[in-house]
Amino acid sequence: MPGMTRDQVSTQCSIRGRAFSLIDTGGIFDFEEDPFSTKVKEKAWSASVESEIVLYVLDGKRGMLPGEEELYIDLKKLNKPVLVIVNKVDFPKEEERIGEFFALGTSDLIPLSAEHKRNLGELEDRIWDLLPESTVLPDKEHFPRIALVGRINVGKSSLVNRLCGKEKLIVSEVPGTTRDSTDTIITRNMKKYCLVDTAGIRKLSRTQDKREKAGIIKAKKDIKQADVICLIMDAEEFPTRQDTAIAHIAHESGKPLVIVLNKWDLISKESETFKQFRKRLKVKMEFVSYAPVVFVSALEGKRVIKILDFADEVYENALKKISTSKLNKFLQWINETNPPISRRKNRIKIKYLTQKGSLPPSFLLFTHSKSPLLPSYEKFFIQKLRERFGLYGTPIRLILKRN
Repeated sequence: MPGMTRDQVSTQCSIRGRAFSLIDTGGIFDFEEDPFSTKVKEKAWSASVESEIVLYVLDGKRGMLPGEEELYIDLKKLNKPVLVIVNKVDFPKEEERIGEFFALGTSDLIPLSAEHKRNLGELEDRIWDLLPESTVLPDKEHFPRIALVGRINVGKSSLVNRLCGKEKLIVSEVPGTTRDSTDTIITRNMKKYCLVDTAGIRKLSRTQDKREKAGIIKAKKDIKQADVICLIMDAEEFPTRQDTAIAHIAHESGKPLVIVLNKWDLISKESETFKQFRKRLKVKMEFVSYAPVVFVSALEGKRVIKILDFADEVYENALKKISTSKLNKFLQWINETNPPISRRKNRIKIKYLTQKGSLPPSFLLFTHSKSPLLPSYEKFFIQKLRERFGLYGTPIRLILKRN
């Protein structure tokens, strides 16, 4: 899909025990009418300057474009290895038509087909030769993946840039600027976090851009793969119908959730404004009222760092393991003070309670009743579980088991 990549997308790779980061940049010569072409070029060049090896990828089907030879000369001036990759050479006989690329005067030219995995081994061998021997695979470590999700133009990329301390991602008021999900690893107080900036989510029927549709589908997948979800909303427009729809997606994922109201600098500061917003949230989006709320300004940087504090807190809460003995003490108390009520509005007795080892935190309630809990009582039960064991910021599932 032409022109899909705008922001840099990176991933950790290894070839025969030697590890490296592979960075995919936006196309320098793709679509001059793209309003972000200048920024894309700047970031692609910046990545080239900061890298140790450059893979200069050319299109073997369309031939060399004006300016590509000049760009190669500029890349060589960086005094680092530059491998020329002529892609889309799907069959050996097609190598006959790539002669013009040898005009670059390089012996590091590799014809290959990424789609058909042709000659990829040759490329891997060449990269391996250029990597230092000390580049070994790091020990596996896990750090929280924090997915920033929300509708278009609420400031997700701006918040990532603030947390990074630099303009890593392209930011614009034009809706749909972010097309890819991009992972950014940051370190704070010796602890690492992976920030996942996702494309703005809206109904697929409302966009005709195939590239934007692909980004929306990817954003929904990122929610499932995240450890913590930060739902970003515009404080001036909150809550919209689409905000609520995205909150439902986040809630149903079962992942810990933090709600972030951005653009707080644009809200007139009347008395008890925070309280008023929280009240509106509880009324309009009661089903995620368990999530902490942080009011931030990406523009001014106010309270942005609190996003990481809350993400840490809800992540730790979601991983809490509560012993069966403590749960049954809680159950004894609730059976005595507020006995469970079934959907048929009959009192039932829960014999014992235990935690199921999964996310979201799930609890098995063993009883003789065939009827499920009354919905209002189930909400009450969950709230008391939160209060007793500090399970804030994470959805909770109750599973009734007949015994």
